[in-house]
Amino acid sequence: MKKIFTILILLLSALSIRAQSTEDYIAAHVSHAQELMRVHQLPASLILAVAIHESAAGKSKIARYLNNHFGVKGSNSNTEIHSAYRDYPSVDSSYNHFISFLQSRPYFNILFEKYDQYDFTSWARGIQRGGYAHSRTWASQVIALIKKYELFKYDERPEDYTEPIVLTTAIAPVSNKRRRSSVAKTKSSNKLYTVKKGDNLNKIAERIGTTAAALMQKNGLKSAALQPGQKIKL
Repeated sequence: MKKIFTILILLLSALSIRAQSTEDYIAAHVSHAQELMRVHQLPASLILAVAIHESAAGKSKIARYLNNHFGVKGSNSNTEIHSAYRDYPSVDSSYNHFISFLQSRPYFNILFEKYDQYDFTSWARGIQRGGYAHSRTWASQVIALIKKYELFKYDERPEDYTEPIVLTTAIAPVSNKRRRSSVAKTKSSNKLYTVKKGDNLNKIAERIGTTAAALMQKNGLKSAALQPGQKIKL
């Protein structure tokens, strides 16, 4: 009788895990993701999407047994499974460690200087370029999750926010030859970009592969100072 009872508990537990939808997962963890966003200035949408991707929305084995929602490897003290992934005392601590992991690696750390909490596309691509995952489609999958579940609505974007213009879909580091080609294409472009809060010429120029001086010349600017809502030619 005791054996049957144990089997029933295991079956109910399995059904509960399967019943949890991605929407349930988002609802359970969005508040903490937003707290981290406000403190560290990276998108809550990016944090949630990476966790969903790496943990199968909390249903993966390492998520269930180790509270590991970001696929971070390391030692663990768990006796129920043998795993090369580290364990955490809680799911929130796994989320916290994801941020500290990014901040502790030189390449990932510079992303905090380059991008704001609204630019989830650049964040995903930057993390992939840093070698977070081996898959060449990792960033595309994370971005697709953000769009599918509209996670960007948790990034507290200003109403007039305009997503940065992406001139290339390449994830691999750009060679000098390709960079020069990209700059040449940019110089011949007349697209208008609406300046948003926190923008500066250097940041905009870096995103599109040109220089602040070139943008000033193209727009006839006498000063590098920009105002939110101002339109400039790219």
